[in-house]
Amino acid sequence: MVGGSREPFRDRLAASTSRLCIGIDPEPASLPPHLGDGGGAVRRFCLELIEATADQAAAFKPNAAFFEQMGHQGWELLEEVVRVAGRRALVVVDAKRGDIGSTATAYARAIFDELGADACTVNPYLGRDALRPFLDRPDRLAFVLCRTSNAGAADFQDLPVGGGGAPLYIQVARSVTAWDQEPPGGTAGLVVGATWPRELGQVRAEAPGLPLLIPGVGAQGGDLEACVRELAGTAGSYLISVSRGVAAASRGVDFAEAAFRAAASLRQRITTAAQTSE
Repeated sequence: MVGGSREPFRDRLAASTSRLCIGIDPEPASLPPHLGDGGGAVRRFCLELIEATADQAAAFKPNAAFFEQMGHQGWELLEEVVRVAGRRALVVVDAKRGDIGSTATAYARAIFDELGADACTVNPYLGRDALRPFLDRPDRLAFVLCRTSNAGAADFQDLPVGGGGAPLYIQVARSVTAWDQEPPGGTAGLVVGATWPRELGQVRAEAPGLPLLIPGVGAQGGDLEACVRELAGTAGSYLISVSRGVAAASRGVDFAEAAFRAAASLRQRITTAAQTSE
């Protein structure tokens, strides 16, 4: 067991001078050829990426699926990635877990205690009791899917619910805000895609203090500056998450240097957008 106790995630995020989260989504077929093949290539890619960009990042976000597809070797590598990245930054395991009862408890133990992650992504579809094992950790945080970055998000997330007819993603924001007030408190955040800046502003208005994880900048076409403008003057920390825009900046032998340059540029863009929006 590697989890251990630590300061609350929300405090550690607020103390960071960066708002950049770097996604780690290692697809073996897309790695720089000079790294070789197989699990060794994935390991070298992940560790060199972390080393090159850690000074620019508030957090790293390894996507569990890209490791799980490798079987037991992938899980062992994910453990190493979380451990190494966690020495330099916060670590959010992107697993989107969602289940009930003892299954949810087992998922939380796997991510927080065995992997040692600081935070993870979770699915709210099964309701409050499915999220409780993740929200009960005072030193960790669960980023709850709210308005996701993909084009199909509207299929369900825009459906009107309740007496007022607010879209489902707004009801999720309201519910998670209420659940975050329950002891221990301060352990919930929301995932809102950078592809929806207007909706991001709406979610922030409903959940003024919750940390936000904002994926979708880069390959998905999310507007970084528009998102930062929407958050200007509001309470609560946030992370702008970029995966391919950093990790795939080059497929050559200079991939680590290219990743550093991309990360530094993105961090500066976030800072500049925040300053000009004040």
